[in-house]
Amino acid sequence: MHPLLEEFLLVLARSRRTQWALLLGVIGFTVTLLAGAYFSSQLVFSGLLAPMSEPMQRIVLLRCEIAAWGVLVSCLVLAAKSYAKDRKRLLR
Repeated sequence: MHPLLEEFLLVLARSRRTQWALLLGVIGFTVTLLAGAYFSSQLVFSGLLAPMSEPMQRIVLLRCEIAAWGVLVSCLVLAAKSYAKDRKRLLR
């Protein structure tokens, strides 16, 4: 096995903060997308505003998608920072 890959896996196996950040990012991404899909599907107007239902659903879904990507990226940044700290601590 390549030494860099072995080092990466060793630090990842011992770093609980990095593991939790990665897990939280994946779960937060999935939950945010599912919640956005649910809430946008429940958005229905009646009367004169009925033609606006579909465009508003797309807008809500787009905003939830942007929020989901934000959650994922921020958790990946947190995981990278905690990985760097734990790498310094473990490989002295």
